[in-house]
Amino acid sequence: MISLNIRQLGTQNYETVWQKMQDFTDNRDENTPDEIWLVQHPSVFTQGQAGKPEHLLNPTSIPVVQSDRGGQITYHGLGQQIMYVLIDIKRQKAEGKDLNVRQLVTALEQSVVQTLADYGVSAYPKADAPGVYVNVNGQEKKICSLGLRIRRGCSFHGLALNINMDLSPFHNINPCGYAGLEMCQLADFVEPAQVNCDLVSPKLVAHVVKILGYNTQQIFNI
Repeated sequence: MISLNIRQLGTQNYETVWQKMQDFTDNRDENTPDEIWLVQHPSVFTQGQAGKPEHLLNPTSIPVVQSDRGGQITYHGLGQQIMYVLIDIKRQKAEGKDLNVRQLVTALEQSVVQTLADYGVSAYPKADAPGVYVNVNGQEKKICSLGLRIRRGCSFHGLALNINMDLSPFHNINPCGYAGLEMCQLADFVEPAQVNCDLVSPKLVAHVVKILGYNTQQIFNI
């Protein structure tokens, strides 16, 4: 039986949580429960392993951190729900669950699609560009970015779902390396006062837990 711990980290600096994810992954063993970390980060641009400097269009006072996750540059800020997934993929297979990295990405995307559907928002993933997208009056916009790292058969990093935030810093980058890609957020489609990270995150967690088929879960606050 695979158990899951869910940790609500509140608001924390990106580099602090990144280091905690690395330490957790390096020190876990075959008996360590998988974990989901929910957090918001103060304003920061992060460059993935494949990130190209030219995708930062306008340097600003917002720090740029070179990360070890997959993908290109993105932005994190308050009002964006980050969900980091620290999952022992090897153990999932040993337990008879058919889970590889691609299937984990699909599970995360579908958890976002289903969460947005709870709010009446129709969204979809794309096979050639990880994340979740919404068609807005014929224009495709991105509402959730996704990037993982696999070490010792275990995942860390995860997804960033735009809930109710200042999207303007995205104008200083080519989001996820795509020139002209527009970003959107859940508050664009529902009454902004009705959505924040505290309200949306339980729905997101419930969907990912169901999709990945965890048997038990424990919830921890900061």
